[in-house]
Amino acid sequence: MERHQLFEQLERHAQVFRALLAGLSPAEIRWKQAPDKWCPLEVICHLYDEEREDFRARLRSTLETPDAPWPKIDPAAWVAERKYMEQDFGNTLNGFLEERQRSLEWLRGQDHATWGNAYIHPKVGPVSCDLLLTNWVAHDLHHIRQLINLRYAYLQAHSTVPLDYAGNW
Repeated sequence: MERHQLFEQLERHAQVFRALLAGLSPAEIRWKQAPDKWCPLEVICHLYDEEREDFRARLRSTLETPDAPWPKIDPAAWVAERKYMEQDFGNTLNGFLEERQRSLEWLRGQDHATWGNAYIHPKVGPVSCDLLLTNWVAHDLHHIRQLINLRYAYLQAHSTVPLDYAGNW
């Protein structure tokens, strides 16, 4: 897939996230299917952090200084450390969307970057710039699917009627 197509997908995904998360009630923002599952607030906090500290930062590092160690991240620990459940949903969503715009502006300015670079990860081996970019798109898709499933489960849990007329989920 061409890079510009991946950039366009990242841009469209921002609009998908905006639409999926528009108008959620305070209860739905923090609703979890199970105690060990994420709610929409935690998902958007994760996306906000990943946008700044994982995908864009690691891709920039690989493009500019592929031999330098990647910035350290710990997404699982961030949930508690960064108090995701105490964050403001609207501010976090807006922050993520602003960061996505920054990412897109930066990506579109990388015409002369060394896209053939790869970072040699100590556990997984070579991680190319194209692998990072494509997995950035895939990461969005994982969380779009997660949010759609959450929205459906919330509707199902709070509905007084069966949802089987809509089809099998």
